[in-house]
Amino acid sequence: MTTFSHETRSRTQRYAGPIFSVFTDEVTMPGGRAAARDVTENPGAVGVVALDDADRVVLIKQYRHPVRRKLWELPAGLRDVAGEDLALTALRELAEEADLVAGRLDLLVDLHTSPGFSNETIRLFLARDLSPVPEDGRHVRTDEEADLEIVRVDLDEAVAMILRGEITNASAVGGVLAASAARAAGWTTLRPADTPAI
Repeated sequence: MTTFSHETRSRTQRYAGPIFSVFTDEVTMPGGRAAARDVTENPGAVGVVALDDADRVVLIKQYRHPVRRKLWELPAGLRDVAGEDLALTALRELAEEADLVAGRLDLLVDLHTSPGFSNETIRLFLARDLSPVPEDGRHVRTDEEADLEIVRVDLDEAVAMILRGEITNASAVGGVLAASAARAAGWTTLRPADTPAI
């Protein structure tokens, strides 16, 4: 079988903002022609499946303007601190969004969130041995985070919520299903938190 190398012949920037940039690339295709492909680039993200001793996963419900409603999600955030270790980013987001500290962190799964138009990846960690952030050390939430709802849901029920269409956020779907599969495998599929990123 012959392999084909898709080459970018040209790139035109369409938009540059604080979170993402948009480009139009001219890319070679099999057969010799070129096609225009719009690409959104961003720094990527991390998310956390926080599982307590009762096998309950921490979910947050947060407003997402592009879909004009609140979605059930995992604590998560952009990789927006230059040079910060991804595990530390995950622990920071867990503290900021769910007021929790994890005594154990493992790599659960890596996802390309929308590879048809974006280079975004999200690394999802499994956090266990949870304890609360002290009241005087909690993050002050603003904007969409100011009214987020935090709940703990049995992991099996969270899987059922996915199958009923109640959890539709892609990283939450991937993380919850991966956690359920990892638990069924006796946690043998987990990788070290410092595994090199994709």
